[in-house]
Amino acid sequence: MTILHLDENHPLLIQQFATLGHTNHEDYTSSREEIMAKIHNYDGFIIRSRFTIDAEFLAKATNLKFIGRVGAGLENIDVEFAAQQGIKLIAAPEGNRNAVGEHALGMLLSLLNKLNKADKEVRAGKWLREANRGVELDGQTVGIIGYGNMGKAFAKKLRGFDVEVLFYDLKENIGDENATQVSLETLQKRATVLSLHTPQTPLTINMIDSEFINTFHHDFWFINTARGKSVVTKDLVAALQSGKILGAGLDVLEYEKSSFEHLFQDAQMPEAFQYLIAAENVLLSPHVAGWTVESKEKLAQTIVDKFKKHFHS
Repeated sequence: MTILHLDENHPLLIQQFATLGHTNHEDYTSSREEIMAKIHNYDGFIIRSRFTIDAEFLAKATNLKFIGRVGAGLENIDVEFAAQQGIKLIAAPEGNRNAVGEHALGMLLSLLNKLNKADKEVRAGKWLREANRGVELDGQTVGIIGYGNMGKAFAKKLRGFDVEVLFYDLKENIGDENATQVSLETLQKRATVLSLHTPQTPLTINMIDSEFINTFHHDFWFINTARGKSVVTKDLVAALQSGKILGAGLDVLEYEKSSFEHLFQDAQMPEAFQYLIAAENVLLSPHVAGWTVESKEKLAQTIVDKFKKHFHS
């Protein structure tokens, strides 16, 4: 096969495809239109998030046999149209699930112990001990929404703590030794921590809104390492202001795909985001929960392994 690489990834991808006898072409700079004009020449391509692979794009890819997405989700690909065309889709949630689990736990512990706030204060010459008294994770009830690769990895990381771990998922009977499956109503009644681990689908877009948040019985801590568009930011801010949400760790934002940097340059910053960047009980990271040195290699290896299983077994 001739394979087009549209994003730079770990070199093992190209090396191992070559070893399997395939031809690799790399194009990390051409526009979507330029790629569409030549995509009919390729049997497969590898992408992360460079652009949307919609029906218009796939209609041009007349010889395509597979798409490898070096990441967890497939929301930037028209999955239904690809299936109609007989194109095999390969994602790699196994490759970065451990990284996401660790990042979510790190964010939660940092919020509970006010580490980012305390760090800034000490650097500014302030030694405020009582103002930085933390809260322990032990004794909390952690609610997870979405119990796939990421949710399971986070639950596994919580085994060292004296916590109750509950989860809600659309699939039935998938509980394990690390977490108990419950209804959404039960989770909202009992959780004091909520961690989101859902893919982006029509069901999850804008899922975390005021109505959803205010259904929780307890005030709670919120972690999102999943997808930014699942959260209505202005509703999240309202909950932070009221104290319903005690603190938020956000690795993803609903604004991130609309040229994030321009929010700072063009005086177009939404009011809700202005609140987030000023809030001491909010921790932000740039969609890097799954980005570790190890996951870069594991993601690439997962794509190759799944490709071999499908096309070389």
